[in-house]
Amino acid sequence: MITGLYAALAAIVLLGLSLRVVRLRRRHRVGIGDGGHNDLAQSIRAQANFTEYVPLALILLLVLEVSGGSAWLIHGLGVVLVVARVAHAAGLIRSRGTSVGRAAGASLTFLILLVAAILILLDWLGAGLP
Repeated sequence: MITGLYAALAAIVLLGLSLRVVRLRRRHRVGIGDGGHNDLAQSIRAQANFTEYVPLALILLLVLEVSGGSAWLIHGLGVVLVVARVAHAAGLIRSRGTSVGRAAGASLTFLILLVAAILILLDWLGAGLP
């Protein structure tokens, strides 16, 4: 199960993002919200954005894998997903504005979602998977 590898890697990244939020909450003594602290707000957003996109991407990877998608396809999408989400989180944590990491991470994540969705639809229509 190739998708399991990327789910495990995503879990580790999410734990890192979550621990950063916990650490900043303790430092700033904020239980709910961001308390007006920019570093905490950015970390909360990075964690939340990760949880908004990664589950669907992993579901799509799993559907591709179970439907007979090739190992190189699943690994390719999985590697790009993990790199994209790490780049996005790092870019968002480092800058409140636009950043290369944030833009590249978001763009690559959108591309993964689009490619996986199109491949699944094509397979459903009988075209098969690469």
